[in-house]
Formats: sequence, structure tokens, C-alpha cells
Amino acid sequence: MANLFKNITPEFINSLSKGTMAERIGIEITEIGGDYIKGKMPVDSRTVQTYGILHGGASAALAETLGSVAGMITLDHEKEFCVGLEINANHIRSVRHGYVTGTARPLHIGSRTQVWEIKIENESAQLTCVSRLTLAILQRNAEKNEKVIGK
Repeated sequence: MANLFKNITPEFINSLSKGTMAERIGIEITEIGGDYIKGKMPVDSRTVQTYGILHGGASAALAETLGSVAGMITLDHEKEFCVGLEINANHIRSVRHGYVTGTARPLHIGSRTQVWEIKIENESAQLTCVSRLTLAILQRNAEKNEKVIGK
């Protein structure tokens, strides 16, 4: 696949997360390749459930963050934006500490929808969750004065 993410850095994407859920639970974009985005999230008191293992909702939040960011940076921000339409997540292995790393890759990049596959692994590179995110691509309405990324 061609380079989808020209001239975009992890630092720029992370700067957009200020004051969002991604920042609050410690999600950080770590790498942007030609057709993928990687990010990590801590497994700590912000992201575990009662049994002390990574909460499935935290894994879904990491997956949706990575897929949404990936989708966002494929678009012309002056004309369109994307929102999550559907997400699923299969939780394969529990994680009790450290970090998990997710990698989002496109399955479909269309003019009205995008589908992203996100694989999440533990620090031993074992698959812990696999997710699929469908994004709706929406047209901006200049009259609504919608926020444009980077402005």
C-alpha cells in the first residue's frame, strides 16, 4: 500500500491528544509507517478492571484511538472528518502489567467509510486483542464552524 501518512509525526498526533481520554489513560502514538500507526498504553490503575487485568474497554479505547487517528490523517481536513461507526474487539490474552502496543492497518479506505484492523500485543509480542474499526467519513459543514485539525 502507498504511503498514507506523509509528513505526519507521532509528536504532532500526540499534541492533539491534550485534554482527551487518550491522554488521561496514557495512550501515546509511538510510530507512523507508510501504512500503519503504532501506539502504546500502560496497564496500570487507569486501565485495569477489578481482577487486576487489562480492561476490555481500555483495549477497545486503544484500538479506536489508533484507528481513528489513522483514518483522520488520510483525510482532507478542510473538507471532511471521520467518526467511529462500529468497533469490535476479541480479547485473547490477559495482561497484568507493563504496556500493550497496538498497530492499526487499513483493510479498506473508501470515500464514505474506512475499515481498520488493530492488533494489540503485550511486551512479549503476544497477541492480546484483535479489533476491527469502521469509520464513517463525513463532510464538513462550514456553517457549523467545526474544529479543523491543526487550526
